[in-house]
Amino acid sequence: MANEKMVKSITSMDEDFAKWYTDVVIKAELIDYASVKGCMIIRPYGYAIWENIQRLMDGMFKETGHENVYMPMFIPESLLQKEKDHVEGFAPEVAWVTHGGEEKLEERLCVRPTSETLFCDHFKNIVHSYRDLPKLYNQWCSVVRWEKTTRPFLRSREFLWQEGHTLHATSEEAKAETIQMLNVYARFAKECLAMPVVKGVKTAKERFAGAEDTYTIEALMHDGKALQSGTSHYFGDGFAKAFDITFTDKNNNLTHPFQTSWGTTTRLIGAIIMTHGDDNGLVLPPPVAPIQAVIVPIASHKEGVLETANAMFEDIKTVCRAKLDDSDQTPGWKFAEYEMKGVPLRIEVGPRDIADGNCVVVRRDNREKTVVPIKELAQRIPELLNAVHEGLYNKALERREEMTYDARSLDEMIEIAENKPGFIRAMWCGERECEDALKEKAGVTSRCIPFEQEELDGKCVCCGKPAKHMLYWGKAY
Repeated sequence: MANEKMVKSITSMDEDFAKWYTDVVIKAELIDYASVKGCMIIRPYGYAIWENIQRLMDGMFKETGHENVYMPMFIPESLLQKEKDHVEGFAPEVAWVTHGGEEKLEERLCVRPTSETLFCDHFKNIVHSYRDLPKLYNQWCSVVRWEKTTRPFLRSREFLWQEGHTLHATSEEAKAETIQMLNVYARFAKECLAMPVVKGVKTAKERFAGAEDTYTIEALMHDGKALQSGTSHYFGDGFAKAFDITFTDKNNNLTHPFQTSWGTTTRLIGAIIMTHGDDNGLVLPPPVAPIQAVIVPIASHKEGVLETANAMFEDIKTVCRAKLDDSDQTPGWKFAEYEMKGVPLRIEVGPRDIADGNCVVVRRDNREKTVVPIKELAQRIPELLNAVHEGLYNKALERREEMTYDARSLDEMIEIAENKPGFIRAMWCGERECEDALKEKAGVTSRCIPFEQEELDGKCVCCGKPAKHMLYWGKAY
């Protein structure tokens, strides 16, 4: 039963992973295509996942002292031009507003691709003394980047995200903030998405435009490609100088503050799909699942079945996000539907079960069936949800370990990259030329320099010179 394909209309991931992904997002009713090319309509079920992500993550931000604000979606061109590296990094993806009604604007307005410049312009007006610091802000909004190639959740021209922007009196405080928020993302990935990640710092080539350091969490998808799932940036005082943000410190000296930003997006929904999904559709981690448990009555026309199912629903809705499907669809149709939508627990109850005082709980992650006394159902649901979450995390971690390879020579790296999808760990001298050469010859990009370093070899995998770091490399979304 465990390998039986219940949803025939979804392409097998082994046959065509990209088609499988598209089938899942459409047939699980996460999105619909919009008439605006490169944009998507996030349907209620997809948006409910995002709402759960937002609620849980926002709670973590508030626990660490952050406040939510909202900035305008338009940025004057002169403001965007103030930080040279930043504007150059985003120039190819910027969408411009040139007219207001029939009138041509005196100055073009950029539709925000990110909001560093707006926050800087605001910070300049509200920060004057060390007593005004730190400023710990976060914004939930949408941004626009004119991507050429798009795919639902992974890359679209407009997407939803959160962007944190903070200002600090010292570089030490700002650096600590950058790492703290990266750790928040890693904890969220594990505790809420059941997704193992590698934490590390990006190379200079992969750094965010205008940042001194960019930190990242990298996850490995089912097909062996990496997905950057959250980034945290340390800006130093570069933006503060460009925007003339100053404050009077404790010694009464006028100085520049230090800045950070950090963000995650709706691509996390793509990460959930590609980390946990299977040939029957979605498999959702319980913390973000819109429906955590669905009750499916069997032979609901028979006496007492719907009454018992309703009583069970009233009982369990106090401990989880529950649904009772008492529609006239067949039980088989309902099983397939909730499999496809990734509901963590399915509860079956029919006349025979009721006679015995039991129901059957089926886990989505492994199809394991458990007979549970109806009277104990509400008590057992939380532990079963935890078991699903733990099962998903361990399965994803085991797959990542199996798909992580070590390369000690260029030939070995090329061979692995061509034949074994996954992460490749290899030593690097730190030179941009070697990073570019590995992309050209092996088709891989640097994912991150992990915080947990191991010396696989003393030599760079590309040039053979003394190595500075062990890196994770791979093909990525």
